[in-house]
Amino acid sequence: MGRIFVVELDGRSYRCKFCRTHFALPEDLVSRSFHSRRGKAYLFNNAVNITVGASEERMMLSGMHTVADIYCCCCGQIVGWKYEAAHEKSQKYKEGKFVLERGRIVDEIDFSSEVYIDTRPTMSDGEDA
Repeated sequence: MGRIFVVELDGRSYRCKFCRTHFALPEDLVSRSFHSRRGKAYLFNNAVNITVGASEERMMLSGMHTVADIYCCCCGQIVGWKYEAAHEKSQKYKEGKFVLERGRIVDEIDFSSEVYIDTRPTMSDGEDA
């Protein structure tokens, strides 16, 4: 299969609930008012670290669309779908965008680049005891 190269996003990001792989930035969030079979979903302009499945015609709440399921590139879990084409003129804005299902992602802040706070007692803390 080959080696998987994962894109690391800086700061706050939406990640895979199962393996914490980065998917999208808050700046790419278009809408929080989407729904999937499993519940709420978010629409994004861009997504990384995903694998796109085969395209298929699917009847959605907003009409017929050509979509492809998207999977986490690390753990393989299905995390949403990509809009390939919209058949109705009013839905064309969705083309090329990604829907991530809320129950399969987490909204996390990357603390790895934050300041380290030493919580060990110092000499002055010991004197107060």
